[in-house]
Amino acid sequence: MSTQSFADLGVSNAVVAALSARGITTPFPVQNVVIGDVLAGRDVLARSPTGSGKTLAFGIPVIDRTAAEARRPAALVLAPTRELATQIVDDLRPIAHARALKVAAVYGGVGLLKQATLAARAHIVVATPGRLEDQIARGAFTLDHVRTLVIDEADRMLDMGFRPALDRIVELCPRDRQTLFFSATLHGEAGKAARRYTNDAIFHEHGSSERRASVDVDHRFVEVTHDSRLSSLVEHLQGKRDLTLVFVRTKHGADKLVKKLSGEGITAVAMHGNKTQRQRERALAQFENYEVDTLVATDVAARGIDVTGISHVVNFDPPHDSETYVHRIGRTGRAGATGIGITLVSPDQRREIVQMAGDLGIEHGLGGGPSVQAGGFNRGAQRPHSSNGGEQRRPQYGQRSGNGGGKSGKPAGRNHKPAGPGQRPARPGQRPAGQGQRPAGQGQRPGQGQRRRAA
Repeated sequence: MSTQSFADLGVSNAVVAALSARGITTPFPVQNVVIGDVLAGRDVLARSPTGSGKTLAFGIPVIDRTAAEARRPAALVLAPTRELATQIVDDLRPIAHARALKVAAVYGGVGLLKQATLAARAHIVVATPGRLEDQIARGAFTLDHVRTLVIDEADRMLDMGFRPALDRIVELCPRDRQTLFFSATLHGEAGKAARRYTNDAIFHEHGSSERRASVDVDHRFVEVTHDSRLSSLVEHLQGKRDLTLVFVRTKHGADKLVKKLSGEGITAVAMHGNKTQRQRERALAQFENYEVDTLVATDVAARGIDVTGISHVVNFDPPHDSETYVHRIGRTGRAGATGIGITLVSPDQRREIVQMAGDLGIEHGLGGGPSVQAGGFNRGAQRPHSSNGGEQRRPQYGQRSGNGGGKSGKPAGRNHKPAGPGQRPARPGQRPAGQGQRPAGQGQRPGQGQRRRAA
């Protein structure tokens, strides 16, 4: 596909200038194929993974198609989590300002009255379904004037049980609206919802085929026992790396793991649905600003974490299915960058993980053979990144020294070389052989946990 500029796609001069001011000059592939159709007023159905630049793929043309004098809200963006809603607003607000448009977020965990006032004045409202219904029920505003409806990460919203709420919200929007439907998968309910909500939609598919793992991630599977799981994680975290996201299955497990890591001298923060909005925002800000380089999260937080610099994702607790694996590991290797995903596997989990890896087309090295590259991370390695392309763009963080550590002043870790392909991991006391370590990639910012309905 030939490379086009935003101006070539029909984007207004004001928006092009706003993008350029943020260092965004070249569209990403998903933006290249979607923007023109949205500007033309067509319904769009896009299967695109997280991290592909899809927030600006719908955000840019929605901003350009919304008039400053339009009755409000004129556009509605639905997102599954408050973190994702917040990040979409952060991505769109400076661009919308170039066209004198206001953008507001509607999600749980904050006061209703101030939020309602801001939303009623906004041209574009970005909302989670539960809180949106609360505000509509209170009469804060209506959806009578919505000309463009965007359903972002639709598959995740359906997984979270929001189908009834989505049906009700869509019914409140005008029938002659434009609908943009974005989903990482179109299996099952997502495909049915896409057909129901859109009208004569143009279909675009971007990224690897559905239910396949990202080719931009180095997938590693490390065999552990119940007793060695924590020590294996600690060993990896003391190795060379940048920001690391660790996934666990339960909220209690997240808090418990943070305490255990603290006992090992590793500072981490937890993020899950039981945290208050202020606590979640604080944890994310600490992680994003490198104040803390390890974030422990549950699956419900997976779609709300979109941070530049996550070079590694660790499945401390393996995911329960292949789609969850893809969503978790999708926090790294984003927008054309590379990353590393590590899954800790105990003997009783091996069969399920082997099956999952096979479904996703991943080489796993389990089942009697040595672990696949069961070595440390690569802190401070050069992180490949794209130079342009959307919400993924951010100022580059400084490179962290292998001896001096990061902002926290902690040592960077052991000078540990992982076992190379075909070699057995070194026994305790032995010097490991080979290298086999890939440079850690830095994801760029594109475009997404919370409970089903905000309190």
